[in-house]
Amino acid sequence: MIKLKSALATLALAGSIAAVSAPAMARDTVNIVGSSTVYPFATVVAERFGRNTDFPTPKLESTGSGGGLKLFCAGIGTQHPDITNASRRMKKSEFELCQSNGVKEITEVKIGSDGIVIANSKKAEKMDLTLEQIFLALAKEVPDPKGGDKLVANPYKNWSDIDAGLPNKPISVMGPPPTSGTRDAFVEIAMEGGCKKYDFIAKIKGEDKSKYKSICHSMREDGPFIEAGENDNLIVQRLAQDTDTLGIFGYSFLMENEGQIQASTVNGVEPTPDTIAAEEYPVARSLFFYVKKAHVGVVPGIQEYVQEFTTEGAWGDNGYLVDVGLIPNPRDVRMQTAKNVKELKAMTGQEL
Repeated sequence: MIKLKSALATLALAGSIAAVSAPAMARDTVNIVGSSTVYPFATVVAERFGRNTDFPTPKLESTGSGGGLKLFCAGIGTQHPDITNASRRMKKSEFELCQSNGVKEITEVKIGSDGIVIANSKKAEKMDLTLEQIFLALAKEVPDPKGGDKLVANPYKNWSDIDAGLPNKPISVMGPPPTSGTRDAFVEIAMEGGCKKYDFIAKIKGEDKSKYKSICHSMREDGPFIEAGENDNLIVQRLAQDTDTLGIFGYSFLMENEGQIQASTVNGVEPTPDTIAAEEYPVARSLFFYVKKAHVGVVPGIQEYVQEFTTEGAWGDNGYLVDVGLIPNPRDVRMQTAKNVKELKAMTGQEL
């Protein structure tokens, strides 16, 4: 009787393991979500990986950085993504969301740099903008043009309303939605960079950080700023047809379409691989992806894909990703990151 009970208990345990393992083995393709800016780089790596290994080509979806991290942090199990791309660093709140949903061990991979460009058709006049002019053109509220330390609803209709040296054309700028890492980086670097030029606004930061962020990061909603989707190619197509509109997107998309569009200078600096890598271009940012360690060994090919991405032949100074617009990390950063990837070193949250 004791032996029968023992056998039944063993059978029940095996059944429970099978129940857990079955959905875990239901997927044999790496699932990647996230940033539209990182998407082209990840796609090139995924296609090579699929051609040159016995693993299936990973499945990629462009959801935006915020959308990707939300999906990634929702839990463990093959119904959730294995990797998420991001055109900004993970936020502390996103790391905490991951932890609360059981996504405990996450490896951060900084893949290189990119610049956010403000571009228009090559048939149009090339724009030379400052961070302050970008803020005045696109912010929901701006300092009163009549003077005084107060904010008013953005009154500027034409670029020449901001500065007589700018074109006498309506302000019309297409940009990414709030779920996009490009949008996050743009408001944090470009918009805030222009916003804090005003002493009375900069002073608010020390008194009420939330209010300061709302002033500097809120985009206008009265027409001149046009919120596009996550597909940057659609913005490029619009610019090629509309010489009065500018678009906000990553430098890699400028490179892909340099026959049709041109980048504005920002604070007198042209976006180039050298100025972005040296952070001389004012709107430069780092690119990342994040790996869910709990899925490694469950979904085949995750670690192998990540190792392919972090080879010198891919992300190095003369790697194939440079050909599609990636600006490589310095060699010492690449070597340390590749070591972290090999060890699947987990983030602690202190980095954020």
